[in-house]
Amino acid sequence: MHARTRQKLTGSQGREPARGKQRQKGFTLIEVLVVISIISLLMAILVPALGKARHQARTIVGMGNMRQIVGSVNLFALDNDNQYPESVATIGFGDHWNWQEPTMLTGYRKRSPQLHRSMSAYLHNYIADASIIFCPNAPKKYKYLQQAWDAGDDWDNPETPPVPDPVIGTYCFYWNYTGYLGNASQLFKGPRSTLGGRGQSKLLVSDYFGYDHWRSPNAFGSCIKFEGADITEGTWVSSAYWSRPASGSSVNLDTIEISLYGGYTDEHVERYNPSDVIPMKVSITSDGSTPYPSGVGPGIFFLPRNALH
Repeated sequence: MHARTRQKLTGSQGREPARGKQRQKGFTLIEVLVVISIISLLMAILVPALGKARHQARTIVGMGNMRQIVGSVNLFALDNDNQYPESVATIGFGDHWNWQEPTMLTGYRKRSPQLHRSMSAYLHNYIADASIIFCPNAPKKYKYLQQAWDAGDDWDNPETPPVPDPVIGTYCFYWNYTGYLGNASQLFKGPRSTLGGRGQSKLLVSDYFGYDHWRSPNAFGSCIKFEGADITEGTWVSSAYWSRPASGSSVNLDTIEISLYGGYTDEHVERYNPSDVIPMKVSITSDGSTPYPSGVGPGIFFLPRNALH
């Protein structure tokens, strides 16, 4: 074979093509650790931000709920000679009854044959979705919330004996409600009608924020989560909420950082915080003049200070 032909077969340089293995480069251990560190750093930055975004979204939903609640009771009043619904936060019958916590959605029984025991018996035509009357920042929704709302005065928890059961929610409802503010002559009086009246508040609904409830003695409680709070589980009649034991025996609101909201008769929703509240106790008399003893019953409910204006 001629030399020129051999050169063409073996390549222009007179060598056979290289058969060596091509090296495929991967990540080194250091590079992997750097990537993991960067991802961890990003997660540390993003997770709290996402948590705040979710809380803010729930807060916006809650404000929308309050506007719908206020709008609905105002529509009820327009259809009923400007009168707001009766409060269902009572227990007892006839002349022998007293107040219960303002978070009541369904009472124990009718106070009289003419009055309803459930809020939905008054408002179901105006509010069909029960989630509207429940704080979205609360840890857990009452298991039978929609069923109880739809049943109205006929509600009976299917997990209990056949006796009418109450339902306790996470918002406070103040129309036609009376509470104790410090002495027998100083009372909170919720709105009676859209026309207002002497001594009547304009507060219709607020987030729950209180102290020393029988389910969490010597502790702050709220439907809004605050620092250091854990879940107080719901019961067969009540919803779960957030609570944290108080430090010492005094009610020191300076230790609580929380944003709360209230809805008023003019349909605006306003933010307030623990520095803007006044304490109200539930009364064991119908005229509101005698509160439950300390350490017994529903405890203290903190009202926005504007509720007295």
